[in-house]
Amino acid sequence: MSSSTPDVTSTPHQPGIGSSTNQDQATEETNPANTDPVAEGLDEERVPENKRAKTSTVWSEFKDVTSNGTDFGQCIHCKKQIKKNKSRSTTQFKRHLETCPALTNGKFDMAKMREAAAHWILMHEHPFSIMEEEGFNMMQKRGMPQWEKVSRVTIKKDCMQVYEVEKKKLKAVLKNVNKISLMTDLWKSSNQRIEYMVLTAHFIDSNWRLQKRIISFVHIPPPRRGVEIADCFYKCLQEWGIENKVYTISVDNAISNDVAIRNLKDTFSRTKKLLCGGKLFHVRCCAHILNLMVQDGFSEISNMIDSIHESVRFINHSEARLRSFAAIVQQLQLPERKLILDCKTRWNSTFEMLSTAIKFKDVFPRYQDREPSYNCCPAPGDWVKVEKICEILEVFNAVTKIISGSDYPTSNLFLNEVHRVKVLLDKNMNNENEFIRAMVSRMKSKFDKYWGECNLLMFIAAILDPRCKIMAVEYCLNRMYSEQEARANMAQIRDALFEIYEDYVSEHQHGDEHSAETNVLDHGSSGGNSTDSTSGWSEILTYVKSKGSGPPQESDLDAYLSEGCFIYSGDPAEFNALEWWKANSLRYRILSKVARDILAIPITTVASEAAFSAGSRVIDTYHASLAPETVQALLCGGDWCRNLHGVKKKNKNEKKSIEIALG
Repeated sequence: MSSSTPDVTSTPHQPGIGSSTNQDQATEETNPANTDPVAEGLDEERVPENKRAKTSTVWSEFKDVTSNGTDFGQCIHCKKQIKKNKSRSTTQFKRHLETCPALTNGKFDMAKMREAAAHWILMHEHPFSIMEEEGFNMMQKRGMPQWEKVSRVTIKKDCMQVYEVEKKKLKAVLKNVNKISLMTDLWKSSNQRIEYMVLTAHFIDSNWRLQKRIISFVHIPPPRRGVEIADCFYKCLQEWGIENKVYTISVDNAISNDVAIRNLKDTFSRTKKLLCGGKLFHVRCCAHILNLMVQDGFSEISNMIDSIHESVRFINHSEARLRSFAAIVQQLQLPERKLILDCKTRWNSTFEMLSTAIKFKDVFPRYQDREPSYNCCPAPGDWVKVEKICEILEVFNAVTKIISGSDYPTSNLFLNEVHRVKVLLDKNMNNENEFIRAMVSRMKSKFDKYWGECNLLMFIAAILDPRCKIMAVEYCLNRMYSEQEARANMAQIRDALFEIYEDYVSEHQHGDEHSAETNVLDHGSSGGNSTDSTSGWSEILTYVKSKGSGPPQESDLDAYLSEGCFIYSGDPAEFNALEWWKANSLRYRILSKVARDILAIPITTVASEAAFSAGSRVIDTYHASLAPETVQALLCGGDWCRNLHGVKKKNKNEKKSIEIALG
């Protein structure tokens, strides 16, 4: 991805992506006119075995074959057998059809190879220069004699072209999405010394699956005050044509973000009605609040943390010290084999450092006897304190893992985790140990600052979890607030929920009226006597629709709340609220739409942090001269290609672990 460019005239001519004569035909085959634009490119079709018939057109190109008890799909063109997986997904079969030798007449297509290489570079964040490496080209030539070396200049153009193609596809997808929840954050590149803003869209596709896409990764010039952030944010929305589809915005707790959200809220409220009067428009990152709480608590026990941190760092300083420490571990016959040195900005890595070091509490004093220069050994009493601290931090760690999961959890999980934290803090406010009381007091102060008042999103999302409904919410309210506060908050939550529902009812009725008007106009444009020439169905159906579209005797929301909670017998962590609402969407036609949009609201900005991690790898010390436009193409294009091909990004572990080799 270096900005240096070789002499273009010295490189062999490369065919352009899509220059193959079969390109138009392939495009037509892979993008049929009746494809659902929301589902296209987002989810492969999954057909549970023995539950429903195969519906994908892919199956017409394969026949079922069983060998040694294993099911395969055999290509009817080249006879190649491809194993079926348990989920019955069709991705591997579609991929085969794109490269089937029988369908491509067995001809090597360099243009398609370059396109695949561009996807590979984007997905895995490889530098453009990888295409010029001798070993890579030797490997390609060995398997494909027709392979032609591709320069970094050419592959960069190919990557930019893939970015533009995928951007056009995503725009078509978002065009058919009614409501989009957004997440944004700022990141400064240490190598380029400029700041970027990432914008991530969350929405539910037509298969009721939560989708996440990075839509912008743009340079934001100084000064980066709230007003400038809001302007840059709105400009990105206009570029994508989604400024009228914004549902909520999730940010961390920086002051500049508060100003930006106020500006955006004022802008949007002038042209559209905000959700619940704008009360749910601003969503604060749950993970960031937890981090602030724990960091505040750490300030009360910093001496203990520092002594363990310095001890681990001291031991890791040389191989001789590691061997000496490992020898003691071996003598004591301890099963553990590693220490962890924490990252100061990641409190969970500090927790892991403490919980791991406890296992070696008998090793550190023995090591001190052998190493005179080791003078930061924790006192015996410190280990007792660390054990008690870890009991509290264990809950925070579990909560963080759930709300910052790689699959980006739906918002109905929000309340249970916050409730766990609140109960834990209240329980330990009167702990017998003074250092625990001091730590918890700092944590609770931060909790009350952000979650002391009733968080409407947290409780409404929980009500829309069929396992919880009102009953679970009342239970949590009574444990988190005083009796009077709980009653007042419950009334506020019910009012907000019914207000949101009524807004959706109005939208639903307006949509029916608009549809009816369109149909009337269409009939009228076909001729003056078109109504008289019909069979009479038009008049009957219009009457039935006018009667049927009126408000029902009991609303979806009333019916949902009056019924008992859904009893799920499986692992609670495996319950998918979206799947339940999908199955009951015909039963709750309007409320299911409310649930779909509310559950898609991101409660954490962890997706933005993942993008920043990718940015630090792409903009390394060797590629600091990349233009901001190229950076955006690489980061966004990589995210889109990974989603397109079903590739999960492997997050690099930020903590530094020390493996203690025992020989």
